[in-house]
Amino acid sequence: MSGPVRAAVVRGAGLPVSIEEIELSPPGPAQVRVRVHAAGVCHSDLSIARGRLTHPAPVVLGHEAAGRVVEVGEAVWGLEVGDPVVLTWSAPCRDCWFCDNAEPYLCQHAQRAEQRSYARLADGTPLYPCLGVGALATETVIDESACVRLPDDVPLEQAALLGCAVLTGVGAVRHAAQVRPGESVAVFGLGGVGLSAVQGARLAGAARIIAVDPAPAKLALARTLGATDVLEAGPDVARRIRALCGDRGADVAIECVGRADTIRAAWSSTRRGGRTTVVGLGSRDDPVTFNALELTYFARTLAGCMYGSADPSADIPRLLEHHREGRLDLAALIAGTVDLDDVGASLDRLAAGTGVRDVVLPNGPLAASGLARSERAAGDHHE
Repeated sequence: MSGPVRAAVVRGAGLPVSIEEIELSPPGPAQVRVRVHAAGVCHSDLSIARGRLTHPAPVVLGHEAAGRVVEVGEAVWGLEVGDPVVLTWSAPCRDCWFCDNAEPYLCQHAQRAEQRSYARLADGTPLYPCLGVGALATETVIDESACVRLPDDVPLEQAALLGCAVLTGVGAVRHAAQVRPGESVAVFGLGGVGLSAVQGARLAGAARIIAVDPAPAKLALARTLGATDVLEAGPDVARRIRALCGDRGADVAIECVGRADTIRAAWSSTRRGGRTTVVGLGSRDDPVTFNALELTYFARTLAGCMYGSADPSADIPRLLEHHREGRLDLAALIAGTVDLDDVGASLDRLAAGTGVRDVVLPNGPLAASGLARSERAAGDHHE
């Protein structure tokens, strides 16, 4: 077995990211070892690094990635060494009540992987994988059930985004909000998830798609991806949205920020009888309040959405088909590609809202091309 791998480690909430050598545990019977070719830097990584979300630590960041299998456990039957895969952070068990009732995104066992140590630091300290993945590393060990096999010719740096941002944003429109042709949709927050929601609304046939964000560059990008109207965020944004929608409000509002003020703005921009869907993962100490009268009077539906209410094994192939047919632009969601050593700077840019999404290439740009199985031919795997 190979020696140590490099990984982006946070030793405790609020501590800086350090790039360290770690030792992965061997794959268990139903696990695979994956060489990570591309990993997106997501707001959830930022929230975990800065303590906004509780997570076991020390932790290897990263949960949105694609790579190639380099080793398989003895009970793995659906994957082989050399297979390209998307890694997903909420793998359903397929056996609990939620999975049996067609809600795999709420699987009661999905968080088990993040609770168990999967590697060690150089001094022997146990390490935990971010959301069960630990993707900001040259390699990781992950459950087979958290991998979705990709076609051989898909560029892995784009496919990586399917594991979180795109699945969540498009899924929120398709599954949670159930946007219908001809409806109006307002999307709050234009990170990777929000821009994916804009594309999802276009795919759903929405007649008016209103994109809201404080960053002009993101608004311009949203327009190229299908937004019919763009609005800079501000205290009167709900009024401006209502004015664009016949003074009624949008049929659907999708909140992709996870803050009380934007949730209230999304709610207030939704018409009577409309649907407000909250996708952004917020903080437990940021309460949202409603008065008793408005809940009944406006007859709006307010619903949360976990992981796009999606099933990765079913939805990722559909998203790939949209991508192949030119209906879903993955490349536009990538602000740029960076090395593993630049993860800390990428998190700072994310916190400042100055970029969409950096994609980290832990093994360098050549490895992220994603074409054919040159690694297998070159013997670049572990056996």
